[in-house]
Amino acid sequence: MTRTEENSFNRLISRQIVGRALGHNRAAMAGLIVLLLFLVITIFADRIAPYDPLKTSNETLQSPSQKFVFGTDDLGRDVFSGVIYGARTSILIGVSVALFGGLIGVFVGSVAGYAGGNLDDFLMRLTELFLIPPQFFIALVVAALFGSSLINLILILAFTNWTTTARLVRAEVLSIKERPFIEASRAMGASPLRILLHDILPNAFPVIITKMILTIGGVILLEAGLSFIGIGDATHISWGYMLHNGQHFIRDAWWMIAFPSFALALLVLALNVVGDALNSALNPKSTSIYSDKAG
Repeated sequence: MTRTEENSFNRLISRQIVGRALGHNRAAMAGLIVLLLFLVITIFADRIAPYDPLKTSNETLQSPSQKFVFGTDDLGRDVFSGVIYGARTSILIGVSVALFGGLIGVFVGSVAGYAGGNLDDFLMRLTELFLIPPQFFIALVVAALFGSSLINLILILAFTNWTTTARLVRAEVLSIKERPFIEASRAMGASPLRILLHDILPNAFPVIITKMILTIGGVILLEAGLSFIGIGDATHISWGYMLHNGQHFIRDAWWMIAFPSFALALLVLALNVVGDALNSALNPKSTSIYSDKAG
């Protein structure tokens, strides 16, 4: 089997294992359906939301009714529309941070794992330096100093969310680079960059995707926490902003807290369930289980 054929075979096996894992896990399938539902809501928020989520009215603190499905807040804004647009904001921030932070983590981890030696030591010490202070504290301080616009928030969270990805990718690269097909590539004269991009990273891609899915949930919770304490972009409706606004009316208008909290918990739970299912499917022990079932 040639190097290209072995790479294709490994990726095919990974896809089959993931498909079987999700097919045998009802919770993961339910989580996947929930994620697809939130994706549809994010794309078609303008058509689904009945009102402008930032538009005020005289109908303040209205309980859930046929006109206002989730009620209204203290300024007469429709809570249901806020939840819909909040999903768009949360998913946008979560996916953007996972992508940008993931790219940084993949770059640092792959270079450290493949190069080894002093460069590996330097990059890992740098990674550990970012791991020392609490992530929430770093994001809080930087947002307070440089502002908390949506772009700033994404950049802040991305630069504080790459460390675990870097360590994971480094471990994967260290494992893959010792396999026979990598040695064959070196013997054929392939450059280190080509080996890393065409042979090693494609085989580590499933693990990277799993990590990014789990990261999205953590980022959404972190952004909600920052917005809840007032460090957020007030020009964009978000679940954290809605919780921050509703905490003062929890006794008189429970719906201002209940519905954003439920949406936040549901999305994060779905992300974690799907991420855990993928992680289990790509685990060597899970691989042998599904392989045995297939046989």
